[in-house]
Amino acid sequence: MRKIEQQIVTAVRDHKDLKVANSEVISCTNHSDVYLHGNLIARIGETYLELFDGGYQSKTTKSRLNALLSAFGMEGECVFQKNFQWFVNYNGSPIPFFSGMRLA
Repeated sequence: MRKIEQQIVTAVRDHKDLKVANSEVISCTNHSDVYLHGNLIARIGETYLELFDGGYQSKTTKSRLNALLSAFGMEGECVFQKNFQWFVNYNGSPIPFFSGMRLA
């Protein structure tokens, strides 16, 4: 995990706002929003994660989402790419990624 991703995870875990380089965490009452280049890429609540691609399925977006899934998701959950299409490994099965998907 990259240093910036560790800072993002810590800010979400501590319910603190953070702005570092191209990323930002905004803590709200019941959730935290994570932005990359001003685009929402994740919303983390007490019992759920919502994943977004922010309009860009880039390596950086995927890396940030995987850092968040590693910290707040279930074991083994991750975003991966196959034949230029994104998938989420959820409960051991690949499901097609779509922006706004919610994992509980």
